[in-house]
Amino acid sequence: MTFQAFIFYAFAAILIGAAVGVVTARNPVHSALLLVLAFFSTAGLWIQLQAEFLAIALVLVYVGAVMVLFLFVVMMLDINLARLRVGFWSYLPLGGIVALLLVAEMSLILWGNYAALGGVEAPPPLPQGYSNTKELGRLIYTEYVYPFEIAAVILLVAIVAAIALTLRHRKTTKYQNPAQQIGTRRKDRIRIVSMPAEKKQD
Repeated sequence: MTFQAFIFYAFAAILIGAAVGVVTARNPVHSALLLVLAFFSTAGLWIQLQAEFLAIALVLVYVGAVMVLFLFVVMMLDINLARLRVGFWSYLPLGGIVALLLVAEMSLILWGNYAALGGVEAPPPLPQGYSNTKELGRLIYTEYVYPFEIAAVILLVAIVAAIALTLRHRKTTKYQNPAQQIGTRRKDRIRIVSMPAEKKQD
């Protein structure tokens, strides 16, 4: 076994173990940390595939931003773990069917006769000065420019919808009006009363 194959199997084993831990861990904080480990392992596999830009983007975007925010929210909220487990067994059959379908699809891809994985050779080394970031940008803005623009519009609509749902005026919502706070006057808040002093009698 070559050193490159050993590194691949090591990252793959860590990734599978972390993915299993994400769905089996009872503590949400532990699940989030295991998901971070899974992201790092995936980044290592992408580096082996000479996709450095995707690996760095995965670490910076998901691990550095999304997962840190998710972990912060999970740790700050007082989550009732007993309430989260309510109804687990009722969703287990559907979840098992979906998991079996995913395993079957991955098995067809990995061990299917049409894939011919045994005869695939390693990709040739890239020429000097080759940049996969430049190549990715060329593909996105030439051949896949319309799907890229459609994805951008969908994300924009999702952001606008999330903001609209957050800013809904509800009867139970308490909010402050900065215009009223700035326009307030002293006589609207306090009243000075002059009271004569009284001497306590023994």
